[in-house]
Amino acid sequence: MPTSQRHKLMMSLLGWVVAFLVFFPILWMFLTSFKTELDAVSGTPNIFFEPTLENYAAVQERADYFRFAMNSIIISFGSTILALVFAIPAAYAMAFFPSKRTRGTLLWMLSTKMLPPVGVLVPVYLIFRDLQLLDSHLGLVIVFALMNLPIIVWMLFTFFKEVPKDILEAGRMDGASPRQELRFILIPLSVPGIASTGLLSVILAWNEAFWSLNLTTVAAAPLTAFIASFSSPEGLFWAKLSAASTMAIAPILIFGWLSQKQLVRGLTFGAVK
Repeated sequence: MPTSQRHKLMMSLLGWVVAFLVFFPILWMFLTSFKTELDAVSGTPNIFFEPTLENYAAVQERADYFRFAMNSIIISFGSTILALVFAIPAAYAMAFFPSKRTRGTLLWMLSTKMLPPVGVLVPVYLIFRDLQLLDSHLGLVIVFALMNLPIIVWMLFTFFKEVPKDILEAGRMDGASPRQELRFILIPLSVPGIASTGLLSVILAWNEAFWSLNLTTVAAAPLTAFIASFSSPEGLFWAKLSAASTMAIAPILIFGWLSQKQLVRGLTFGAVK
């Protein structure tokens, strides 16, 4: 076998191994959700077992899954839309009207992601309490939008920088205002990048647990709170917890799988000219 083909085969095998290692915890969780509690806590890994749906029935009896799922949808997509409304103009201004402080501002925005959320929990909680935003969709939409805003601005800034300036200059020569330039030229050209950024924001918001557990109780609790409810003083019920986790991640996994082409296209936007 030629060296090039051998190298290609080895890289393919390595890719499959890495993919399996990444996917294995999800697969094991899925299998555990169909086991009895006795099989789930068995010291010996049990691959062959008699599957049961009792865990899923117990999960649905204990909590209204569809209410939690609807809360996750409202909060994830609502926060993404709100973040994009602010991030698109900000990234546009930084990409095409930069100042001496633009790079520093971008780095400062990104540095806020390094701050542990628990460090600002008390002031945020008190502000939300006074504004009556605790356990509300609007409260989590605002928090998740602000949480993802630095990443969204950075990604859109990168995508916008890849758009040829000649196109924008042609629009300005035709009399386009900055608002028209953004609305009719830049946004249509950057749809793949904006779509991939929005998809990433939805995924991050869907998986966020810290703020969900501390700012909600019942009314606006998303699926992350739904999973946490299966941790009780009596202990962890691994089979039921696995069933709840499977039900929680299934929608976002399906959504990511259906939109993977748009996500890849957007993340590689501008990479090849």
